[in-house]
Amino acid sequence: MTHELPTADDAVAHTLLNCLLREVSAPEHQTAVTDNRLQIRLPRRGVLLRVALRRTSLLGAHRFTGPVEIERSGGWQELDWRELAGHVQDELELRTGTVNEEFLDQVASSHEGVREGLESRPAAGPHRYLESEQALLFGHRFHPAPKSRSAARGNWRRYAPEARAGFRLRHLAVREELLAERSLDDTATDLLDGLGEVPAGYRLLPAHPWQYQLIGDHPLLLGALASGDVLDLGPRGEEFAATASVRTLHGADAFLKFSLNVRITNCLRKNAAYELTGAVTLTRLLAPALADLARRFPDAAILREPAFRTLALPGADGRPELSLFEGFGLIVREGFAGVLRPGVTPLLAAAVADEHPTSSAHISRLLEGTSDSRRALDWWRAYLRLLIPPVLAAYFDHGVVLEPHLQNVLIGVDASGHPAQVLFRDLEGTKLVPEQNAALLTSLPPEVAGPMTYDAERGWDRVVYCLLVNHVAELLAALADRHPELESSLWQAVRDTLEEYAAAHGRTPRLRALLAGVPLPAKANLLTRWERKADREAGYVRLPSPLAGSVLAEAARLPFPVTVGSAR
Repeated sequence: MTHELPTADDAVAHTLLNCLLREVSAPEHQTAVTDNRLQIRLPRRGVLLRVALRRTSLLGAHRFTGPVEIERSGGWQELDWRELAGHVQDELELRTGTVNEEFLDQVASSHEGVREGLESRPAAGPHRYLESEQALLFGHRFHPAPKSRSAARGNWRRYAPEARAGFRLRHLAVREELLAERSLDDTATDLLDGLGEVPAGYRLLPAHPWQYQLIGDHPLLLGALASGDVLDLGPRGEEFAATASVRTLHGADAFLKFSLNVRITNCLRKNAAYELTGAVTLTRLLAPALADLARRFPDAAILREPAFRTLALPGADGRPELSLFEGFGLIVREGFAGVLRPGVTPLLAAAVADEHPTSSAHISRLLEGTSDSRRALDWWRAYLRLLIPPVLAAYFDHGVVLEPHLQNVLIGVDASGHPAQVLFRDLEGTKLVPEQNAALLTSLPPEVAGPMTYDAERGWDRVVYCLLVNHVAELLAALADRHPELESSLWQAVRDTLEEYAAAHGRTPRLRALLAGVPLPAKANLLTRWERKADREAGYVRLPSPLAGSVLAEAARLPFPVTVGSAR
């Protein structure tokens, strides 16, 4: 199956349209699909845009092709991505009554990241898993600036996953009393200590080389280097590879999640002090729940984060200097040994589900060699049974809010490309529902317990968004690109999996509402970025659900492609 990649101009414009459609125009009924084109009106600006469609979507997450056009007095004229970004900025200013002077620069930075990725992408290496981690040329298609990044200095491409970056860590030797760490597992501690040798009385603190470049001139650190309390041993040891998150590196059969003082998409990618302690604490608190889930769902696993280590140089008040404590903080996430089954290859779900095939992990490659729709449905049903039940059980049975969005899930496939295992990762987004975990939470300091919780309603929104809207709907869309006639059947399979779970584990009100077709929550990335909110404070917009039995029955009777709720 061949697929021509879009230009950077079109990719950025289409991403902005995705955000406009989902968060601004569709909720205000300012969209229509006519003559194989989507029309979008910006209600406060009175601007009418249109773009050609490759395929429509039951969820309203349509596929675009070609340039965006704007209606002017002389007819329809092409609109470049810069002009489109300006119209989006003007619309949001009128909508919110606020100004965001960063917005256009962030979109421009994202365009530059996409352009560089397309123009200078190196050949794939021999490691298929790492190829999938480093395949995301375009990023999140419902974020206004998915490839934006900011840094005072440093070479992005030297450390970027899409550049297939691999490099040695910067090794620091720190006097034992100036190192802060917590570990639940001697294996994790030994892994860090085993990365390189240090003099007696010191401990090894590996650092991301880009982060060292960004914060290595901190006066307190310079003083410690001058006094010998910290020794800079330079780049050493084996190479680590950048994964999709940029700051999490893979090597030595483990993952090291470093702080990185770079804003990527929405967030400064730094491990806050509560996140360092929280990762290890959550790994400890989740042990009984994870043991139960492993017993009930042996084909699913959650990668633990059993240790952190950082620099604890005392500041003027005698307490560890926070900027260095957080800036050099790293979290150890367990690797695949003892988790991944023999013969199973892990692939990043975001690469499998990407709108545009950019690696051997893409679903079109996993199903390569056959156009049989039955095989596609079999693959899909098998994957849904791996993915959905453990996420629901974690929430309903343990009050654990997993965050199974596309970048947090690895799909384990067998030699034939069939799904055999699913791995969940990154405890930063995993939260506890207080109503079901009160005893655990009251034993923790408030500064650790607070960021670790979501109330039941917010937790459910997060689960449904990450599981169904961000993950399932996007992988379903990639399958529907290959088999447009299957879209309603693919959604029916999602409904069947939810029905099976509800029948076996109790038809809770939330599950009944989901099956009745209540609108689905979608994270409002455009508005969150415009308002400069943290991800934790992000709001949701509601999407018309394709899960209601009546909607699927109607869709199955219509010729494809079809739309739900897109024309008003």
